[in-house]
Amino acid sequence: MDDLRAQIEANAPPALCVAFSGGPDSTALLHALAQLPEARERRLRALHVDHGLQADSAAWAKRCTDFCESLDVPLTTIGVQVDDARGEGVEAAARRARYAAFAENLAEGEWLVLGHHRDDQLETVLLKLLRGAGPEGLGGMRALRPFARGRLWRPLLETPRTRLREYLAENALPSIDDPANADPRFARNVLRRDILPRMAAHWPHADASILHSAQLCRTAADYIDSAAQIAQATLRRDADTLDATGWLALPEALRAPVLDAWLRAKGLPAPPDASRAELAKQAANALEDSTPVIAWPGAEVRIWDGRLHAMPPLASPPGDWHAKWNGAPLALPRHCGELRLEAMDSASAPLDPPLTVRFRRGGERIKPAADPHTRELRDLFQQARMPPWMRVRCPLIYENDELIAVADLWISGRGKAILDERGARPHWARPAYCRLG
Repeated sequence: MDDLRAQIEANAPPALCVAFSGGPDSTALLHALAQLPEARERRLRALHVDHGLQADSAAWAKRCTDFCESLDVPLTTIGVQVDDARGEGVEAAARRARYAAFAENLAEGEWLVLGHHRDDQLETVLLKLLRGAGPEGLGGMRALRPFARGRLWRPLLETPRTRLREYLAENALPSIDDPANADPRFARNVLRRDILPRMAAHWPHADASILHSAQLCRTAADYIDSAAQIAQATLRRDADTLDATGWLALPEALRAPVLDAWLRAKGLPAPPDASRAELAKQAANALEDSTPVIAWPGAEVRIWDGRLHAMPPLASPPGDWHAKWNGAPLALPRHCGELRLEAMDSASAPLDPPLTVRFRRGGERIKPAADPHTRELRDLFQQARMPPWMRVRCPLIYENDELIAVADLWISGRGKAILDERGARPHWARPAYCRLG
């Protein structure tokens, strides 16, 4: 607690927002910061998230309000819904909802300040070890990292829990005791109340040794992350894909970090170990005309044309889908984009009578304008190097039973005449994962 002023002066955060639960740790942190002019000069404020999981949660929010008023610190209270639809457990679902609320309410450049301390770090490292984490996980929580529109700051990671409790007693500060912190269903509570005390009885210096190892892992993880960023830059290809052969050739220590960083930049979750191993196996053995798909919750990676293509799980387009189209923006089925008519010169007239839009059913042929030959759609797609998942989502435009346009890619003579009369051309607004290149 004593070095908060020095940390603020060293880091120079533009604005500070404390994640305030009302528990002992965040209470001590907020009170200590409120005593510092350096913190108040940075528009010190607090955020409280009401998960609605406890009967007393509304009363807790009121106590947080009263405490902040006593410090003359602005407080924003946010109610969230904890959704465990992913089957991750209430604790993880609550954390996800809480951090989503923090991210949404953090101002541009603002730093979110958390009360995690030395004992929390120890518990985190051990939990990561029990879950089979690598250097990144075993490095524990970072004291400072990017978050939302600002940064996330944990200034107390070197401060033991006992020092925070002493601070509360010295200043006669009230705090909220969440019964969830004693619930044996949660792994962290079992570790804190049962395992760590027994470990300390046998190995009094275990905590220092474990945290020293965590620091070594953090140093290694940071080096690997830097090398992975360089490797990823060399492997990226058009349409934000990754060179499959180059990825496979990476050292084992870099393969997972490169893949995970690439997926993270796309807003997609990293794969579990089994999916990552299967991806490497399929990438090594994929046939030229095949398109293996490796999927896990929230993402899938397709291997095609020597590259890895990542995207959210795609819904299959309904094979019998069709719609009448007069040129107005037409929302295609999920994960298929939008079709609209774009004027070439001035405002174009609507298509009257309307045309029909549908997807492939097999055997389609078109004679592109100025082409002496009728072409099979299959051959055109192959020559254009169009990804297979894009082909089944490509809107086909018909006049009665005649195919006159394949999205904005190929237009027949008849289609050109219809569209030229209206001074317009079709435009297929593709999803990001359905772009050529």
